[in-house]
Amino acid sequence: MGSSVQELNANRLAESGPRELEFLLRAVLYQSSQPVLIADDERNCLDASFGAGKLFGLSRDQIIARRIDQFVAPSFQPQMDQLWQAFLNLEQGGQDGTLPLVVSGGAAREIGYVASSRILPVRHLLVLHDKTEQKESGKHAVRADRVPSWVKDSALLLLDADGRVAAWYAGAERIYGYKSEEAIGRDLSFAYPGKGPHSATLREELARAASGSRYGNEVWNKRKDGTRFWANVLTVPLYDDQERLQGFARVARDFNDRHKADQKLLRKGGPAKQPLVRADVVGVVSGEFDKITAASDAFLAMLGYSHDDLMAGRPYWPDLTPPEYALLEDRAHEEGLIHGASTPYQKEFIRKDGSRVRVLITNAVLSLSPFRWTTFVLDLTEREGKEIEEDAAVAPHTFEEIVGDSAPLRRVLGQIEIVAPTDATVLILGETGTGKELVARAIHNLSERRNHPFVTLNCAAIPTGLLESELFGYERGAFTGALSRKIGRFEVAHQGTLFLDEVGDIPLDLQPKLLRALQEKEFERLGGTRTIPIDIRLLTATNQNLRQMMEDNLFRSDLYYRLKVFPITVPPLRDRPEDIPLLARHFTQKYSTKMKRKVETIPSETMLALVRWPWRGNVRELENFIERAVILSPGRILRAPLAEIRADAARPEGMGTLKEVEREHILHVLRNTGGVVSTAATRLGLPRTTLNAMMRKLGISRKDI
Repeated sequence: MGSSVQELNANRLAESGPRELEFLLRAVLYQSSQPVLIADDERNCLDASFGAGKLFGLSRDQIIARRIDQFVAPSFQPQMDQLWQAFLNLEQGGQDGTLPLVVSGGAAREIGYVASSRILPVRHLLVLHDKTEQKESGKHAVRADRVPSWVKDSALLLLDADGRVAAWYAGAERIYGYKSEEAIGRDLSFAYPGKGPHSATLREELARAASGSRYGNEVWNKRKDGTRFWANVLTVPLYDDQERLQGFARVARDFNDRHKADQKLLRKGGPAKQPLVRADVVGVVSGEFDKITAASDAFLAMLGYSHDDLMAGRPYWPDLTPPEYALLEDRAHEEGLIHGASTPYQKEFIRKDGSRVRVLITNAVLSLSPFRWTTFVLDLTEREGKEIEEDAAVAPHTFEEIVGDSAPLRRVLGQIEIVAPTDATVLILGETGTGKELVARAIHNLSERRNHPFVTLNCAAIPTGLLESELFGYERGAFTGALSRKIGRFEVAHQGTLFLDEVGDIPLDLQPKLLRALQEKEFERLGGTRTIPIDIRLLTATNQNLRQMMEDNLFRSDLYYRLKVFPITVPPLRDRPEDIPLLARHFTQKYSTKMKRKVETIPSETMLALVRWPWRGNVRELENFIERAVILSPGRILRAPLAEIRADAARPEGMGTLKEVEREHILHVLRNTGGVVSTAATRLGLPRTTLNAMMRKLGISRKDI
């Protein structure tokens, strides 16, 4: 009887395990800035990384809808069948080479690839790198052995409930050196250094995974030849319909190269994989007016106060701050009132014993009535004597894809650096096209969760009725058509970061469940009864006015304040015109390279027109304009279509036509009301139907708001 039960569990594991492994692999790889594709035997694209979207200039959904052949230059397509078949026939399925692929801009470019076959039986991994861009920029071409090991291969395997190997795929063979027949049936402890058949580390990983929905760890693993490598492992428990543990899905990646780089930087006293100056995060302090109402244990320990001191109404914020910093504090609070959070700055705190400690802090102002604030504090005493100027409290910014050096942008980058090491919820505010997702990705990449999934969801792109199942998943039979269990974004993001874009579009009736999941750190799938614990870092973004929506009873106040632990406002491009020349040159070089053009010069007349234009679509509009200009430029000088922007750019303020003034006024009201037409109509004193008709007449659409 026992053997038949084990056999049944093994069959169930064989059926559901590969599917869970594929979900896990997709979540892990999507965050990669390296272009990565997952394909099946028929060359269909099953998933694409963030970097692949950048390379091809397409969304993830647009890439998934295609075959690899559709990216191959027409002249090379007849050779694809032979090349792919040779790849599939390789016993140790690894291949590298070059393909002429059509990328963003429509030009065919030399794209190097490193392919790994059979990461799952009919799943293959392709890591891409642009050789044409490297040649034109004078960089050395990336060799196959220089592509990070954690990107180009993943060890995927299934374990039974006791930790024995139930399935061992080609990536595991390549990384660990054991053939499938050597691994299946054995306790996975053979992959861990140390004595004894049962590794304590492995047992702890499996136990913690079984008690939650996922467990991630970085630990030494061992190959068949006895060599060790630093492994990043993610383990997901698999349950049957009765919530009985079937086994585990597991992905391991070789992080040796990254671990060595981290250790090398640490020995030199530098930061490990992030530009943030190393300092101890001593937590979060919050309060009302000048009174501290809550503080982390680390903060209290640093200053020598106890929780009893807080309960007694002491200490007050002014008592902790030397008088010479009063003006700096006032300036920071004023900046927080305007922008939601201040630029990080250095100051000193007075300890209970009278001594002082130097810190790096930023203030986030949450509400004006009552005056509620949160302060994030980093201890700078362990800086090994490094001196930093008062106006440059953090190390130089090296944020990928975020271009600019203006004061408003430096404020945002400083806020990113100070909040990233914490687990605080961040609300990213800003108009459409300002780069809110890039800010979220930068926070994730600078956080301790950077080696775990970065999961995104655009709440405005999901139909209202499907958003709950997309967030929390559902059980089989939860509703008609629910033929199998679905894992929601909260579970996929466990131990990583969940980014909810357009959070203002979450329906009012779904907001309580989201709030409960954030406060209790647990939830239930639709149709399920088991409470699932989660460990995520939540980032949200919106271009809507959530405060106004809250006042209009369209957004819950308790959820609003839960999301607005640390607000970051991304400035519109018109508020940082000094960044326009940098952005224009950046996009000119980017699209010149992609289109194999030699555009090198932007005429001063063109640059002046670019700086004067208000760019209502922000950076996205500027990028699209420069791309079009590069297409129109056959030589070395950028030939921009200035007729599109010069007339309005040169027109004095207030001299627009009646139609233009009317359009701008309606847009202004719509933006202030978060794009809610009914609320805007009320403020304008118009019926909703009349406002809709005027919007159609004036050509106002959702993308303009």
